Amino acid sequence: MQDQDEPPLPWREAARQVMYEATLREAEQRYGSRNPVYNYRWEHVNAVYTLAMRLARLTGADLEVIEAAAWLHDVAKEAGREHPRLGAVFAREFLPKTDFPPEKIERVARTIEDHMGLWREEPLATLESQVLWDADKLAKLGLTAAFHWIGGDLAGRDSQTTEMLIARARDVDWQEKTVASMHTAPARRAAEARLKSFRTLWTKLAAELAGDDLENGIGPQATS
Repeated sequence: MQDQDEPPLPWREAARQVMYEATLREAEQRYGSRNPVYNYRWEHVNAVYTLAMRLARLTGADLEVIEAAAWLHDVAKEAGREHPRLGAVFAREFLPKTDFPPEKIERVARTIEDHMGLWREEPLATLESQVLWDADKLAKLGLTAAFHWIGGDLAGRDSQTTEMLIARARDVDWQEKTVASMHTAPARRAAEARLKSFRTLWTKLAAELAGDDLENGIGPQATS
């Protein structure tokens, strides 16, 4: 608990900072450097925050619960599949040291704990859990995901070719299940559009590399 003689930390600033520090630890674990060429986790968390806040406003979810959960949802990512549970444990220990409303802390922890999995057989129980889950998965779809993925690959892998990136992108087999698992109507619409954009990107890129646009006109028309 917070020392009574110490003022509580401003929770938004503190949550952002503790999450950023967690991304540096993960980068060191994954890439061998706390200063990678591309900090995938920080990019992902910022995307989830943006999407979650917009979804919260569209659906009526509690903005404070969503904001805190969005910043902290991957704070224990180094733990792998245990990271939602351990992230919830962290939130219960960390947020009382801040000026976050104490009566909402357990809701934040539950929301973080619920965000596991790329698809679901059954919907989540609370609106806040649904919103964070949808936002987290939306950030793994579409053109945003493509750029995050390429950046993360280039930061942490050996030499890659464009053909290798295309092959790996086309080997993804979970996205349709993710789209079908979206809880909220805005997220479902966005997920369907993002999946289409993701597939179109790699199809057009492969066609350009093969020179198909010279015969089939898949690319922009030349102007004289």
